Amino acid sequence: MNKTVGFIGTGVMGKSMAGHLMNAGYPVVVYNRTKAKAEDLLDAGAVWKETPAEVAKAADVIITIVGYPSDVEAVYLKDDGILANAKPGSYAIDMTTSSPMLAKKLYEEGKKKNVHVLDAPVSGGDVGAKNGTLTIMAGGAEADFNEIKPILDVMGGNVIRQGEAGAGQHTKMCNQIAIASNMMGVAEAIVYAEQAGLDPERVLDSIGSGAAGSWSLSNLAPRMIKGDFEPGFYIKHFIKDMNIAIESAEAMGMNTPGLTLAKSLYDQLSEQGHDDKGTQAIYLLLKGNNN
Repeated sequence: MNKTVGFIGTGVMGKSMAGHLMNAGYPVVVYNRTKAKAEDLLDAGAVWKETPAEVAKAADVIITIVGYPSDVEAVYLKDDGILANAKPGSYAIDMTTSSPMLAKKLYEEGKKKNVHVLDAPVSGGDVGAKNGTLTIMAGGAEADFNEIKPILDVMGGNVIRQGEAGAGQHTKMCNQIAIASNMMGVAEAIVYAEQAGLDPERVLDSIGSGAAGSWSLSNLAPRMIKGDFEPGFYIKHFIKDMNIAIESAEAMGMNTPGLTLAKSLYDQLSEQGHDDKGTQAIYLLLKGNNN
C-alpha cells in the first residue's frame, strides 16, 4: 500500500509536484495558507487539512515547499507544526530552499521525536515541476534517503543524495551561485543582440548549442525576448536564496563577487516593484540601463 503523503505549500512549484504524486497513486493530503491555490488538487482528489499539524497526523511522509526559512521554522517547530504532531517513524522532507544550518537543526529536532527529517531543495523552475524533471539535491541519513527516494523520483529526473543533513541546502547554494552570474550574462547577451540590430531569437539558435549554452539561456532568454516575465521562480525568492548563499559563504570566509553583484541588481528590481516577477526580469533592468 502506498504511503500517504502530506504536502504543505501548493504554489507555483508545489502544486505540480503534488499532482505528480497523486497521478502516481499516492494518497495526498494538503495544506496551504491560501486554500484557493490548492483547489485544483482538491478537485483531483487530494484531501484538505486545516493546519500543518493535521497534515502531520495524517501522513506517513510530509513534504514542505514554502517561502522563507522563517516559514520553514514555523511549519516544523511550532506547537501546531510538523515535529510536534508527526507520527513516530514518519518522514519529513523540506524541499524549500532554506538555510543549511536550519536543515541541520530540523534533523536533530526530528531525531528527538523519532521523525526522519531530510532537506531536499529543487532546481528546474516551473517547467521542471510541471514535467516531473526537477533536479533534487538531498541531505540526510542514507537509510532515510533510500526509503523516500521512490517518492522523490516521481517529482524529479535527477535525484542525488549529497551527504548528511544540510548537504542538500549547501548544494542548492552552489546552484544559486552559478545561476546568479549566469542570469546577468544571459540578459546582457540578449540586450547586446538587440542593440546590435540582430534578431535575438536567431542569435539564440547559434549560441544556445555552443559553449555559452545553459538552462537559463535555453529556457529564460526566450521569455525575455517575448516580454514574458511571469514567475517560474519569483525574484523575491531568488533574493532570499542569494542572501542565504552570501551568509553561508561569509561563514566559511569566502568571497562571492559575482553573487554579490547579481544580488545588487535584483535588489534594484525589487525596489522598482518587480518582486513577483520571474528572475528573467533582470532583462528589464539591463535594457532600461541601455536605452
